[in-house]
Amino acid sequence: MDLMQSASLLCRPAEEFGNDGLVEEMWAVKAMDHAEIYFNLLTSVHPSLLRLTPYDDQIYQTFRQDFPDLKIDLLTDDILKSTKAKLSWRQFAEKFNKLEDYSYGTLLRADASKEFSPENSLLVVRIQFLAVEIARNREGFNDEVYRKFRPPPKLITRTTAVTD
Repeated sequence: MDLMQSASLLCRPAEEFGNDGLVEEMWAVKAMDHAEIYFNLLTSVHPSLLRLTPYDDQIYQTFRQDFPDLKIDLLTDDILKSTKAKLSWRQFAEKFNKLEDYSYGTLLRADASKEFSPENSLLVVRIQFLAVEIARNREGFNDEVYRKFRPPPKLITRTTAVTD
């Protein structure tokens, strides 16, 4: 019940909350849950096979048109949030404002070769996460994470019944 109420609160306009610490905490929990789910997916299925949205092709094409030289293997707040970068990302994001949750706060791994951690996480809007991660999947930057953190395959053993 509390979870349902919390989730409904997150759908309310931001202006209603001001700087409410509880709302910020709920967003942080939601962002961490998303990061955990994504990382589990990333290490379970080869990244080249992942489809994050039905619009992956359009997001990737637009991302590489708008940011042709952006190196996505290692990102920093300076690269993504400088005054010039903010303007470019805002213009990019508005092209996808019809996507649900396109502007929700989401965690992005700074270094594509590492797992999520406090030191390796950047807070970005969802469309930035999608653009970067779709590109990382298609351009091979997530392959190392898949190899390094993939859970070991489960061994299936055949049991036989022994009768006397």
